[in-house]
Amino acid sequence: MAAPAPDPQHAPGPGLDPVRDTSPGPCPVRDTSPGPDADAPPGPDPLTVPSMSAGPDFGLRPWEMSDLSLVREAAQDPYIPLITTIPARYSDKAAEEFVRRQWDRAANGTGYPFAIVRSRDRRPVGAIGLWLRDLPEGRASIGYWMVPSGRGQGVARAALRSVTGWALRDLGVPRLQLFIEPWNTASARIAEDVGYRHEGLLRGWQQVGDERRDMAVYGLLNNDGPVGGRAVASN
Repeated sequence: MAAPAPDPQHAPGPGLDPVRDTSPGPCPVRDTSPGPDADAPPGPDPLTVPSMSAGPDFGLRPWEMSDLSLVREAAQDPYIPLITTIPARYSDKAAEEFVRRQWDRAANGTGYPFAIVRSRDRRPVGAIGLWLRDLPEGRASIGYWMVPSGRGQGVARAALRSVTGWALRDLGVPRLQLFIEPWNTASARIAEDVGYRHEGLLRGWQQVGDERRDMAVYGLLNNDGPVGGRAVASN
C-alpha cells in the first residue's frame, strides 16, 4: 500500500492524506456576485472520472454511495485511517461524507479518485487516485490502498498499472510519482514492477498519525525506457 501524497485540496503528494477534509458536498451553491477577486482566473475545470479495466479480474470506476461497505472495512484497518481521510470511527454519516469528498475532488479538478472493484462480484476492495495539484509543473501523484479482503490478489499492481498507463498515454502527464514508507517493501516491489524508479528518501516528508514519517519517492517519466528488462506501464 503506497502512502498517499498529501491531498491536493490541503496542499502542502497515492491524494488521500491524514488531514481531515472539511470541503463542502459535490454541488455547493455558488455565489455569483462580483467580488474583489472577480478578475481572477477561473479554477481547474471539473473532471469526469472514467471507468476502466484493471486486467481481467478488476475494474476501476467512480465512487458510489454503495461503497459504504468498503469505507467500513477500511476504517477497521489500523493503518489506512492514518494516511487517508477514511474515518477512524465508522458511521454511515462519516462514510457518506468521505464518498462526497471523492466527488468533490473530481468536481474541483484536483484529481481522479477511483474505487477498485472485483470483476466477478463487483465488490469494492480498494481505492486509487491520480492527483493533479502539481500538474502545472508537469507532474502528478498516485496513491492507493487495499482493504484486507482485497490483498494478495494482485489488485494493487493491476490498478497501479492501469492508472499509470492511462495517465502517461491518454492524459500525457510528463512525470508520475509515488511516496512509500521505507518499511513497505511490498508496495515498493509493486511500484518497481510497474516501472517506477526509486529516486531517494524524503526525510520527515509526511504526517502519519501523530508523527512525521520518511517517505521513499518513486518516479516514472513519460519518456522512460525499460527498467531492469521490464517495459514501463505505458508501453
